[in-house]
Amino acid sequence: MTESNTSPSDLSAAASDVRMATFRLARRLRAERAVDSMSDGQFAVLAVLKVHGPHTLGELAERERVTAPSMNRTVNCLQESGFITRTPMDDDRRKVLVDLTLAGRDVVEETVRRRDAWLETALGELTETERAALSDAAAVLRKLADR
Repeated sequence: MTESNTSPSDLSAAASDVRMATFRLARRLRAERAVDSMSDGQFAVLAVLKVHGPHTLGELAERERVTAPSMNRTVNCLQESGFITRTPMDDDRRKVLVDLTLAGRDVVEETVRRRDAWLETALGELTETERAALSDAAAVLRKLADR
């Protein structure tokens, strides 16, 4: 199908197929985690801190698109579990900087390792042609995600 003869109903069907496939794969990957009791939102905070470094509560809330009180509850749970620390900021003692502990870093690394291992096993069950198609699709999905 070329771009010039793509109908709105074709685009709608394609959008639905891609949405359902990515949601199902994401759900399956999220099941692979180092701490079974950890919510997706809690893990997302740990992952943000590992990739982007320490954040204030407000920065975390904005990045994760949740309210400050909701982020505060998430951070409280993570702190009680020993996965993050809060350090008052020097320039404004009312603000705290949230950062990973070694245990928090370990959770992120182990979860990523488990997810990669599951996906590597699953990819090994595909044909070379299917793996090549997924590799091409990954580039297109990154392009869509970057919009």
